Amino acid sequence: MKKLSIGKVSKIVNLPQSVLRYWETVFEQLNPEKSEGGTRRYTQEDVDSILEIKNLLYKKKYTIAGAISTLSKRQVNKTTTGKDTDTLIEISEELEDILAELSGSNE
Repeated sequence: MKKLSIGKVSKIVNLPQSVLRYWETVFEQLNPEKSEGGTRRYTQEDVDSILEIKNLLYKKKYTIAGAISTLSKRQVNKTTTGKDTDTLIEISEELEDILAELSGSNE
């Protein structure tokens, strides 16, 4: 499984690195591996969590406490197959927003 640096993840999710580092201190779902030198290495699961948190905070306007509560409930409600429909829907919405932004910039 490929691991990404904080710089690459920052560009993918369009958030400053400082926000990602702060979110690590607040959201237990976000816990990237760290190398011996302290370099963060993000997995696809970490990126998915970041996008989910971003959606809750920026798009749905949740407070941090509200987002933590929602994420905790979702973690408990995940099916045994490991599929999280809510996460897939939110990622789909995020991709639609990105597509709309890209389409708008071509005008």
